[in-house]
Amino acid sequence: MSTTGSPLVGEWRELLARHARVTEALERELQHKHQVSVTEFQALQCLAENPMDGCRLQKLVSDVHMSQSALSRLIGRLTDEGLVERRHCSEDRRGVFACLTEAGRQRLAEAEPTHLEVLSRTLG
Repeated sequence: MSTTGSPLVGEWRELLARHARVTEALERELQHKHQVSVTEFQALQCLAENPMDGCRLQKLVSDVHMSQSALSRLIGRLTDEGLVERRHCSEDRRGVFACLTEAGRQRLAEAEPTHLEVLSRTLG
């Protein structure tokens, strides 16, 4: 029995299409106005929501829904841009923290109104 005509399949497809529209609009606006990708913005936002503007990379993996290796590359790019810095955990030398820099906080603050405007326009 085929499920392609199922109402659930239709809802799933609409959800995927809506997600794609919002993500595409966010990517375009955030890149154009703030030189930051959607995933970079999400990582900066997650870091800002943690105490002391940072967290262990292991926690950030689940927050931004990326693999460990993809997140490591993302943090590397943000570090190269001066938006994030890596710090070693004082209690566990194997642990690595990603922390916002002042430049990272500034970029996030500049990009947040654009993020909200795009969400309002595309979801509202």
